[in-house]
Amino acid sequence: MATEALGWWGVPLGIMAGMLRGSAPFLFVSLGECLTEKSGKVNLGLEGTLLTGAMSAYAVSYLSEKTVGSAIAPWLGVLVAGLAGMVLGFIHAWLSQQPKVNDVAVGIAMIIFGSGIAFFFGKPFIQPSAPQLPAFELGAWSNIPQIQSALKVSPLLMVGVLIAPLMAWFFKSTRWGLFIRAVGDSPDAALAMGISIKKVRMLCIIAGSFLAGIGGAYLSLYYPGSWTERISSGQGLMAVALVIFARWNPIQCLWASLLFGGAQSIGPALQAVGIEGGYYLFNASPYILTLLIMIITCSPKKTLTGAPGALGTLT
Repeated sequence: MATEALGWWGVPLGIMAGMLRGSAPFLFVSLGECLTEKSGKVNLGLEGTLLTGAMSAYAVSYLSEKTVGSAIAPWLGVLVAGLAGMVLGFIHAWLSQQPKVNDVAVGIAMIIFGSGIAFFFGKPFIQPSAPQLPAFELGAWSNIPQIQSALKVSPLLMVGVLIAPLMAWFFKSTRWGLFIRAVGDSPDAALAMGISIKKVRMLCIIAGSFLAGIGGAYLSLYYPGSWTERISSGQGLMAVALVIFARWNPIQCLWASLLFGGAQSIGPALQAVGIEGGYYLFNASPYILTLLIMIITCSPKKTLTGAPGALGTLT
């Protein structure tokens, strides 16, 4: 193992590698959920969207390899994963805006629906090997193989890092960003301004689901780079807590995603230097973080700074 060769220095190196490799799914899903919640809706179904995106990307990459080549096939898979996410997002948006329909109930139904689609159509692709996304070799300056391996970065992560500040600018400085914030903070005021609440929320949910689908593509086509039915490990649901932790701020979603990505690599990094005790506890770090965030932010004595006003009126 890389950390064994470096001794205890391998632990922070392993955690840093986990931040660079494991944060992208959290980032894409949390940015998608941030966009959705800014409009005053909650999409708990992004776990199902993540799985559907992962399966779609892997299947398309595998099936299209002979047609378009191994270099283009994974990128085609990323595109299809995003489109699959949009389809699920449209279904969720339409259902959640029907009269007397509960957002949470729709989200749970979409988790089951999206997971079912992924598991059913993904069965034939569990064993085959699909072309994977490339990586930038940011560690080429070093002669140490472990550092070179740790500093491999997917282009998709860089895309996500760019989207975060762009989304923050979009919310703050554009007309459409104003519309979204108006719909999320005060639907009645937005209606008085002539803004179509249903249209804005539908577009936000669909766009957010597109990002979540791309997050799924990252899982199956880069890290861990395979398709299995347990590939998401609940990351779609954890992203909801991550958005709350980030105070509905896309930039803070980026930092929170890096934190969650690093947290899930603590267990493997410590195991690599011979620490076996508490391995499963360390592997549960992202879930413990999620619980702590929910406990801290759900206190009735605390006000959730930055929370869209309409989220408190959901039924």
